[in-house]
Amino acid sequence: MKLLSPKTDISRPIIDRVKESLFSVLYKYGLPKDKTVADLFCGVGSLGIEALSRNAKFVTFVENDVGIIKTLEKNIEKSGFIKASKVVKANVFIFSPRFYLPVEHYDLVFIDPPYFESKHTSYDSKLGKLLLSLGDVLVDDGIAVIRTEKEVHLLEKYGDLSIIERREWGGMAVTLLQRVI
Repeated sequence: MKLLSPKTDISRPIIDRVKESLFSVLYKYGLPKDKTVADLFCGVGSLGIEALSRNAKFVTFVENDVGIIKTLEKNIEKSGFIKASKVVKANVFIFSPRFYLPVEHYDLVFIDPPYFESKHTSYDSKLGKLLLSLGDVLVDDGIAVIRTEKEVHLLEKYGDLSIIERREWGGMAVTLLQRVI
């Protein structure tokens, strides 16, 4: 299904070929079928809607831009997933996820911040602090998927999260971290 997109370049939906490859990787980990998913910095909902189309149980979409949220809500309605989702308006970098996510624990969390916000990956960076806080919301063995520019490399470990895989497509990279305690 072709998703609606705003007439700005604020949102940068992932291209279909890369999305297909990413979900092939996630299948190795038993995701997303029957799992609870959070899509942070979701934009128009490309990753979360794809997870729902692959039988995820529930997706929480988190976006801060009101204009993009309107497009997101139309995409959710168009795809028929209103009852299996919730849209939350929040700035992901300001509050810990446990304060705005309606489900206590998630199996899979997509994190797709604006590239300029993800260049710094130290523990005290915005992205680092977010990753450190995910231990509160991911289930044991839960996976976080972080999309960055290819030149950006995450630390090997953020609290309970450790890198298990990294893939590169064109100028972007996707890093998978798993919660292991």
